[in-house]
Amino acid sequence: MWRAKFLIGAAVLVGALGVVSASPGAARLSKISSSAPCVASSVPRYRHVVWILLENVGYSVVGSPSAPYFNKLTAMCGLATNEVAVAHPSLPNYIALTSGSIQGITDDGEPVTHPLHVANLFSELGSNWRSLVESMTVRCDRVTSGEYAARHNPAVYYTNLAATCVRNDVPLTLPLNLNAAFTLIVPNVCNDMHSCPVNVGDTWLRRIVPSIVASAQYQARSLALFITFDESDSSGTNHVPTIVVAPSVPRGLRVGAALTHYSLLRATETLLHVPLLGAAKSARAMIAPFHL
Repeated sequence: MWRAKFLIGAAVLVGALGVVSASPGAARLSKISSSAPCVASSVPRYRHVVWILLENVGYSVVGSPSAPYFNKLTAMCGLATNEVAVAHPSLPNYIALTSGSIQGITDDGEPVTHPLHVANLFSELGSNWRSLVESMTVRCDRVTSGEYAARHNPAVYYTNLAATCVRNDVPLTLPLNLNAAFTLIVPNVCNDMHSCPVNVGDTWLRRIVPSIVASAQYQARSLALFITFDESDSSGTNHVPTIVVAPSVPRGLRVGAALTHYSLLRATETLLHVPLLGAAKSARAMIAPFHL
């Protein structure tokens, strides 16, 4: 009797930790490791989407000896090989990614010069979003200082977010809080490869991505991670790589379809069941090609 009670109690505890289903006789879910984050499992119901936005280097990072971890991720998971950003400089891309339009912005002006009262991914989600912003010292900071760039933090431009910006646009701290439906992770201007060498940003990714894979949400197969660049270092094609890290993505998948930042917005809105905004409505889909 004691042994039976012990086993039942242990099963309930393990189930609470997300290792096995709490239902009797359910199959054990194997733990996903950071060395094999994409296991081509059956497509789950993704309830969490995370973006990491890097800066400027663009597609030249693919194959670069300065980015061994980035390229390890491309081998372990999925890579969009034919994606382009939608503008130069940085800010129009961040606004396009989160609202479906560059909203007429053609510069990197501060939020005070570009107040936007338009529908956006954050407003669609109500309070179910979070921006984790490195080197930002106060919540929802609308002023660039030190290694924090407001132009890389799109939520602070949207005036219709009201109090949710102060609650949800917060400094990056560890362990990561990934409970929200959508989380935008914003490195500072050194770790995003903008103002420091590529290897610095690559080392930062090596620290951050395994913590996402180890999260309860990823281990429950309910989180998809997208890593991309706001723009390329070339004023020509604006070619950027996007890595897709999710349990259902086959290892080493390459997708050569012509994609844009609006495709990423469309994929995110589709996974989170909110309406498509602006150019996301006509953008090429990413869900099926990446087995999401």
